[in-house]
Amino acid sequence: MTLRKFEGMILDNQAPMISVRNLWKIFGSNPEAVIGSPNADLSRTELRAKTGNTIAVRDVSFDVAPGEVFVVMGLSGSGKSTLVRCMTRLIEPTFGELRFEGEDILTVDEKRLRELRKTRFSMVFQHFGLLPHRKVIDNVAYSLEINGVGKAERHQRANEVIELVELQGYAQAYPEQLSGGMQQRVGLARALAVDPHVLFLDEPFSALDPLIRRDMQAEVIRLHHQLGKTMIFITHDLAEAVKLGDRIAIMRDGAVVQIGTPEELVAQPADDYVANFVKDFPKSQILTLRWIARPPLPHEDLSGPILQPSVSVKSATRQIIESSTPIRVMDNGTLLGVVTTADLLDLLSEGAE
Repeated sequence: MTLRKFEGMILDNQAPMISVRNLWKIFGSNPEAVIGSPNADLSRTELRAKTGNTIAVRDVSFDVAPGEVFVVMGLSGSGKSTLVRCMTRLIEPTFGELRFEGEDILTVDEKRLRELRKTRFSMVFQHFGLLPHRKVIDNVAYSLEINGVGKAERHQRANEVIELVELQGYAQAYPEQLSGGMQQRVGLARALAVDPHVLFLDEPFSALDPLIRRDMQAEVIRLHHQLGKTMIFITHDLAEAVKLGDRIAIMRDGAVVQIGTPEELVAQPADDYVANFVKDFPKSQILTLRWIARPPLPHEDLSGPILQPSVSVKSATRQIIESSTPIRVMDNGTLLGVVTTADLLDLLSEGAE
């Protein structure tokens, strides 16, 4: 999907599914006193030494559009998992506003919060949390059971989502009889059973081996294309973030450093921290011609092949190399720039590959 954004805020005409404003989470005594004081500008180490408090989430704001896959990534201790737990109120934020389809869920009572967790958003975590004594069908149906849905109806729905996550034939199996990837599919099915508006996925594949992890990433992409669910995905893996995310928020020390599409992060990192994150990622795999097209020189031949700005550099590489004239990058008849073999080599020589 294509979103116009400014500092994490969605600027198209649709209302955001989720809106986070000035969210803080501070652990320690009297945490509210830190916000708005000079202490709020201290580093984590300095604040802990001075007050004993720790800032886990620092003044975070962003919007998530309906149907968007919004990835939050960062190193261990960056605050990404605390953020998603604040967004679901598994951890109570210290300060801020969190709106879900326009409703500020930080002000709702426990009854309404339970309602939202049961019917409007679901969570998938790294540890599957399956009930070992229950068969797959009853694990999947568990969320419906606690919502008071009758056995026949919940089993019917459970069988539908079991088929959706491609676990046909395993409804009567127990979790211990399944591989790690299959168990995580059960976790996905359980989260989808209530037909939630938003899926929160907190490093769901970190415990899986690389091959199974890639399969599960492909599964998330397939389910997203099929269902169009809004997803908040937490990861520490840039390749996973780029593969899954419409936009990515990079966190450091509790704060969001940059929000952008994968292309924007690779092409225009906000600072050295982000640049270091993306420096080893193969740029030709993610950048499109829009990002490397340059103004033509006065002497250059402008009769060469035409390609769209959305074509990836990787896909265009052969045509760029084989063309004796510059590739023209055009959008609706407007020349955005040209790309030559020399431009391609400049990109590849930046140490990205």
